[in-house]
Amino acid sequence: MSFPIAIIGAGPVGLAAAAHLAERGASFVVVEAGAQAGAAVLRWGHVQMFTPWRYCVDQAAVRLLAAAGWQMPPADAFPTGAELVDQYLVPLASLPAIAPHIRYRQRVVAVARRGHDRQRGRDRQGIPFQLTLVDDEGRESLLLARAVIDASGTYLSPNPLGAAGVPAIGERQVTDRLFYGIPDVLGRDRARYANRRVLVAGSGHSAFNTILDLVQLRTTAPATSMMWVVRRDTATLDRIFGGGAADALAERGRLGMRMRELVKAGQVTLVTGWHTEQVYHTADGLVVSDGQRALPPVDEIVVCTGLRPDLSFLRELRLALDPVVEAPAALAPLIDPNLHSCGTVPPHGVDELRHPEPDFYLIGMKSYGRAPTFLLLTGYEQARSVTAALCGDWAAARRVELELPETGVCSGPQGDSGSCCLPNLVTTIELTPSSRSCC
Repeated sequence: MSFPIAIIGAGPVGLAAAAHLAERGASFVVVEAGAQAGAAVLRWGHVQMFTPWRYCVDQAAVRLLAAAGWQMPPADAFPTGAELVDQYLVPLASLPAIAPHIRYRQRVVAVARRGHDRQRGRDRQGIPFQLTLVDDEGRESLLLARAVIDASGTYLSPNPLGAAGVPAIGERQVTDRLFYGIPDVLGRDRARYANRRVLVAGSGHSAFNTILDLVQLRTTAPATSMMWVVRRDTATLDRIFGGGAADALAERGRLGMRMRELVKAGQVTLVTGWHTEQVYHTADGLVVSDGQRALPPVDEIVVCTGLRPDLSFLRELRLALDPVVEAPAALAPLIDPNLHSCGTVPPHGVDELRHPEPDFYLIGMKSYGRAPTFLLLTGYEQARSVTAALCGDWAAARRVELELPETGVCSGPQGDSGSCCLPNLVTTIELTPSSRSCC
């Protein structure tokens, strides 16, 4: 019996994989936890991307769309997340070659080999995968597949507020006052932040966007205040603001310059060298502590501390992951954020994405593990290479068909800037000893 290739996630890279398989006439099923294509992207749909349209689309997808009469948006325009979904992902997912193969509102909770846990079987090639799916009403079902491409991304599994990579003491008890990601401060979440004291944690562009929106909110809600905490100390802070006017990607450069000026003007209070260990309620609001010092009370906390892959449903597969980055072992040194920015990651494909588990691949943002250097074009090249290999076209799979732009282009909201340097300009705050002991 022939089984389809299962693709987890109907985001940009998952649908790119579907487009390549559709062009090759291969059987596939796309499983999406959300109610529509790009559901996770819509979580940050109000945010403008740094990448213009020409860097946001996959070529196989464009070919299929063009054949159906779709017109590419202006190549040099910068879409928001919502525009990427509405103008590209929804039309792509609606094509007759793709739409019948997508299952929405189906969450993958486990992937394994049929009848085999990770210990059983030396030669697992040819044993079908079984994906356990759960729908919105809690009903479970099995999907059998000959191969699995996990393009589920990382946006729905953010890093915690705690600096040690685990939730801070008390963090689980105050989640109703925490937002992980980029809130729509000027839109649907306005009432939550207007005239409130807000702490923003994180040193990347997600934090930048949140703070800039809070500053704009303050023009109509003047009691709104914000505090920004970062792990970097003052001596190493200069990387945060990016390349400014010299940034190869103009929109990213402008964002960094705006943040730099806000800090210089004292419109946002920046706390450097901060490592959260505890958060707790007081009569005057939430207090965040590093174990020795405490920050002034706030009403809300926005956590922009990066993302990580959800590997919980892959426990019965034989994966080879880097112990630090949590990316495929051969890919990790190519994307290490200590060595690379988005634009210096070389094109890569099936060989770098392989695992000991045959015919299983992580692609897209999830393949980068905890590294924030992902580029949509690189994800599309991954999809092209992996789908070619699964269809037996190894010559195409190992051929590099991507020439990366010399821009250091990042796609979507990032957890760390990884950008060029600017002079250090900070306003600091005096910290008071914590009145509570920490566990």
